[in-house]
Amino acid sequence: MDYTNNQLHIIYGDATFGVNGKDFQYIFSYERGGLESLKVHGKEWLYRVPTPTFWRATTDNDRGSGFNLKAAQWLGADMFTKCTDIHLKVDRHDFAELPIAPFNNKFSNHEYAKSAEISFTYQTLTTPATNAKIIYNIDDVGHIKVTMRYYGKKGLPPLPVIGIRLIMPTAATGFDYEGLSGETYPDRMAGAKEGKFHIDGLPVTEYLVPQENGMHMQTKKLTINRETTQNNVDRTNEKFSLSIQQAEKPFNFSCLPYTAEELENATHIEELPLVRRTVLVIAGAVRGVGGN
Repeated sequence: MDYTNNQLHIIYGDATFGVNGKDFQYIFSYERGGLESLKVHGKEWLYRVPTPTFWRATTDNDRGSGFNLKAAQWLGADMFTKCTDIHLKVDRHDFAELPIAPFNNKFSNHEYAKSAEISFTYQTLTTPATNAKIIYNIDDVGHIKVTMRYYGKKGLPPLPVIGIRLIMPTAATGFDYEGLSGETYPDRMAGAKEGKFHIDGLPVTEYLVPQENGMHMQTKKLTINRETTQNNVDRTNEKFSLSIQQAEKPFNFSCLPYTAEELENATHIEELPLVRRTVLVIAGAVRGVGGN
């Protein structure tokens, strides 16, 4: 299809919502509750649907203070997500109900729009339960503005982290970011310098007992670089990249080959699995490693 009208090609699937453009294809799954596929220049960037993340691996200080026990509910909430509501808006049209089968039969393969917004609300598996929402706004050139909202509730334990987790199909060869130098946390920012930095691979700090590491605070822009895909036919091995930049405020991120749960489960460094994926966490807030 020739995309020459600077508009989004909208696909109303039986259980999905698709947004296509000249160099991108996005698929949102109603069944899985999120962004199921994100392709840019033919390269897939998602291995799993992005979800809210509430847990970072505990540190020696956390275990010493008993924080891991106090906050244990958030580990379960991080592992299991429950999508309770989906809302769709295309241009100025708010859908009162999702355009799933058979309602989507009224649409053709020639639906276009200037913008689209889809939001997913998740209920935490905590006591008491509360909600988090991820909102995707897509403009006419395919840029996605991602907003996350967390609705705190009295009676819940302190959060280890609040943000969005994206798992990518293969390991990144490195990443570039504009922000603070080195590994930084809310209580570990003294001496960090602002600038532009390049990191080779997906380094993990080799603690005797694996724990939280790799956070970068107050970041303005991040670019993830990869060379491989899961497509056996694709043997180009040329670098391709995905960039994320701040909207109104800087963000915090970690880019590791492991999820927080994989780090948590390993009692020794050699128990960590082989590096296969890229786990990107974009955090609005994160607990310090010194117990703050």
